[in-house]
Amino acid sequence: MEGIEQWKSEVEQFIEQGIEYIRQVPAIQQGIEYASQIPAIQKGIEYGRQIPPVQLYSAAAVLVFTALFFILVRLFRRPRSNTVVLTGLSGSGKTILFYQLRDGSSHQGTVTSMEPNEGTFILHSEASKERKVKPVHIVDVPGHPRLRPKLDEFLPESAGIVFVVDALEFLPNLRGDSEYLYDILTKSSVVKKKVPVLICCNKTEKVTAHTKDFICKQLEKEIDKLRTSRSAVSDADVANDHTLGIPGKAFSFSQCTNKVSIGEASGLTGKIADVEQFIRDNVKP
Repeated sequence: MEGIEQWKSEVEQFIEQGIEYIRQVPAIQQGIEYASQIPAIQKGIEYGRQIPPVQLYSAAAVLVFTALFFILVRLFRRPRSNTVVLTGLSGSGKTILFYQLRDGSSHQGTVTSMEPNEGTFILHSEASKERKVKPVHIVDVPGHPRLRPKLDEFLPESAGIVFVVDALEFLPNLRGDSEYLYDILTKSSVVKKKVPVLICCNKTEKVTAHTKDFICKQLEKEIDKLRTSRSAVSDADVANDHTLGIPGKAFSFSQCTNKVSIGEASGLTGKIADVEQFIRDNVKP
C-alpha cells in the first residue's frame, strides 16, 4: 500500500511538472483559454473531476508518455530522400536531360561527362508556380565503365533512378544497356529499399528511333539471357546480391521487387514530361 502511495505521489509530481511546462507556451495558453469557453469542454472537465484520482492519474500518464513517444519518433525519423539519379551508357543523353530539368535548355548539346553533374534545384517547369515546391537533388552519373562505381555513392540515398537509353542507337547498345541495367536491378541498395526505376527512352524526336514498347521487350529478353548465364557464378558474384525474376519463367520487369516503368523523352527538344512525372511521383512537392 505504501508503494502505491509513493507511485501515486511521483506520478502526480511528474504530471504537475509537465502541465506547468506546457502552460508556459504562449500558443498553448491561448488555446486553453479558448477551449475553456466551449460548453462541451466545460462538461468534460466537470466529468473528469468525478473520476477517481488513481484512474485519472493513470490515464494522464499514458497520454503524456504517448505524446513523448510520437515526438521522439518525429525527431529521429529519417527525412525522405529527394535524390534522383540519372544513369545509363555514355552518349545516351543523360547530361542534356539534367540541363533540361534544371534550366529548360539543352545547352546546344553536351560532351561525354567524366565527373557527375550534381545540383539541388526546383524543376524548371515548376519554377513559375506560386505554391511552394520541394527542390530536387539530381545527380547525372557518367556512363563510362571505369566511372560507374561512382553510382554506388548515390544509390543508397536515392528516391528514384532514371536509366537513360539511346532509342536511336538502341540495338548496337542492347547488350551494354542490359548488362548495366541488370547490375542496377540486382544491387542490394536498390532491392532492399525498393528504389523505383524509370527506363527513359531518349532521342525519340528522330524518325528512326525505336519505340518504348520495342525497347522494353528487347531488354527483358536480353536480361532473361543474362539471368541464365550469370546464375552459374552467382555465388562468386559479389556485385550482384540478388537474382531477378521467377525461376522457370521468362523474365519481365513486373517481376522485380521494385517498380520498373518505361517512358520516352527528347532531351534535345525538351520533351521530358515522363521524367518530370517520375521525379514528382517519388519526390513529393
